[in-house]
Amino acid sequence: MAVDQLPAAIREFTDFLRDLLARLDRSGGWCAVFWQRDPDGMRACLAGREVPPWDVVESLLQDLAAAHGPGAAGAGTGRARSLHAAAVAAYDAGPGAREALSDRLDVMLRERKYAAERRAELTRLLASAATREEADGLLRDLARVHDDHQRATARCAELRARTADLDVRDRGAGRAVPGEDPAAGARGPSGGKRGPRGEKPRTRRRGGARFAGTADDGAAPVVVPPAAVRSLPAPASAPAPRRAPRGARFAGAVEAPREGSEPGAGQPVDAADRREAGRVVAALARLRGEGRGGEAHALLVEIAHWPAARFPLLASEMRRAGLDADWATLLWEAASLPAGRLVAAADALTAAGRAADGERILRQGVVRPADEIGRAVLELAAEERHREVRALLDACVRVRTPQEAARTAAADPQRLVPLLLAAARGVSDERHWDVLHALRVAGFAA
Repeated sequence: MAVDQLPAAIREFTDFLRDLLARLDRSGGWCAVFWQRDPDGMRACLAGREVPPWDVVESLLQDLAAAHGPGAAGAGTGRARSLHAAAVAAYDAGPGAREALSDRLDVMLRERKYAAERRAELTRLLASAATREEADGLLRDLARVHDDHQRATARCAELRARTADLDVRDRGAGRAVPGEDPAAGARGPSGGKRGPRGEKPRTRRRGGARFAGTADDGAAPVVVPPAAVRSLPAPASAPAPRRAPRGARFAGAVEAPREGSEPGAGQPVDAADRREAGRVVAALARLRGEGRGGEAHALLVEIAHWPAARFPLLASEMRRAGLDADWATLLWEAASLPAGRLVAAADALTAAGRAADGERILRQGVVRPADEIGRAVLELAAEERHREVRALLDACVRVRTPQEAARTAAADPQRLVPLLLAAARGVSDERHWDVLHALRVAGFAA
């Protein structure tokens, strides 16, 4: 299809991408990596046949900042996000979008698995490196594989979110959603027929730097790349992109500390916490200013595991320093925490007047395999941490489809079904009915 025959949103984004690339040096930075690794994919994006992942666009904007100063990229980032989001929506409205998303998810899942295995292997080799030269080489390889895993993880989550958006669109149009009982959306609490609910679309996940942007704060999502544009290693001269989504987030949930074992929402923050928050944000700003993106991201991963009471301090300091994008990345990283600590961080933010961030971190924390959520809830319930159980399941039944929420009961239907239904009833009678019906279809409720 000729460029002038493309949907207007894709054509406008393609024009923006061409103008951006025209200002960059193809022999350096991320631009060189993308052209060297996948020239066909880049050409497909420039022709409007594909929409590149957001992390690719963001990396190109980083090249622009390096070449022309931070102001050049900053001025175009907001426009890039809006154009990219519109192009994604237009692309997914085309025929065969669901099948394409499913195929690409399979590819990204395999790539993420390979990157995780390779990262584990390199980590073992690094521990036994005999020379400094050998260690340096392994560290370079490890940095590239880490970036591969970040990108693949972000894109997996984005693919799932985009598929969920298609589900919402199909339900609103009265079409059946693959894999879902077609009667579920047509029954009311009394079992009678009802019309489409006009349900609010579920939020999209953050896209590499992340996933970048989450739709819960209006940012554009990461788009799955063309078949050939996959995980791309960071060039030595370019900062690693910030990212989105992590993988199975409740791994290790059984190790969550008991409530009260670390500072949380209701505990005082001392001067040492304030000094430490200020120190680390100053270091983060310095790394960003020097273009050392990989080190900046590593610092964000580290502070994501800080005590919950420090999160509101970090929010204030990062906003003051103009690091709003890094704050979004930090929230995404913190969503990987074990369930108890995740809820503690959300509580701390809410108590400090940042309820939107508290809700956001919970939403991001429950978009992962349903069985892991179920196991985490069982651990929390066994420790009588009822507040955390309610918070986690409330987020789950609000964010996930009724069918996905029902699957969290698989670990122990007898214990989890009543908890799920109580959480759904707290949302609305309609949500309670939908979850109950999904549980019955799954064979978990009578």
